[in-house]
Amino acid sequence: MPIHPEAYRQISQTCDSHGAVLVAVSKTKPVEDIKALYELGHRDFGENYVQELTEKQPQFPEDLRWHFIGHLQSNKVKFIAPFVHMIHGVDSVKLLKEINKQGARFGRRIRCLLQLHVAREETKFGLDEGELWTLLDELKQEPLLHVELCGVMAMASFTDNQDQVRNEFRAVRKVFDEAKHRYFMDDGRFSVISMGMSGDYRMALEEGSNMVRVGSLIFGER
Repeated sequence: MPIHPEAYRQISQTCDSHGAVLVAVSKTKPVEDIKALYELGHRDFGENYVQELTEKQPQFPEDLRWHFIGHLQSNKVKFIAPFVHMIHGVDSVKLLKEINKQGARFGRRIRCLLQLHVAREETKFGLDEGELWTLLDELKQEPLLHVELCGVMAMASFTDNQDQVRNEFRAVRKVFDEAKHRYFMDDGRFSVISMGMSGDYRMALEEGSNMVRVGSLIFGER
């Protein structure tokens, strides 16, 4: 069995009970595994690498929603702009402007999440709170018509300290609430809090996440 269907059903039910979207992280997984999950009715899949995503995308129906969840380089945006459902992990105005440019080129408004840096590891990408306000101030002065900001995403620290992880999730929720109040009060489209992965998605849901990214529990270890 290429996937773990019972684990998938349990995770999916948990997400449904919290009104959350489950993004099945299918990076490095073969097309056959993705098709098996697709046949169970799942539609949201997450990929980290542009080349891998562009190779997989033509092999599936158009109702499959591809989420790009890796660190995206500006010069790679053009390859996924025609079809990507949502780009997670946007952490600069430069990248947003390139997404906007490619959105205009293909006649689309491309959904994006702004990545916040709350984890203690220095290697993780993302905006700190001050950088987020600066970015949103700039976008308020110069709106990007082919970008749709849908919310925020973040990854907690990789640690066994559950209190730390919970506090980081709470920090993300607090910043999201403030951003929505300050910049998006009349725009219901800014609504996504994407946090939580295989090891901590239940806690993330408890702390307000409405989109989680789960791979190994569904597809097995890489």
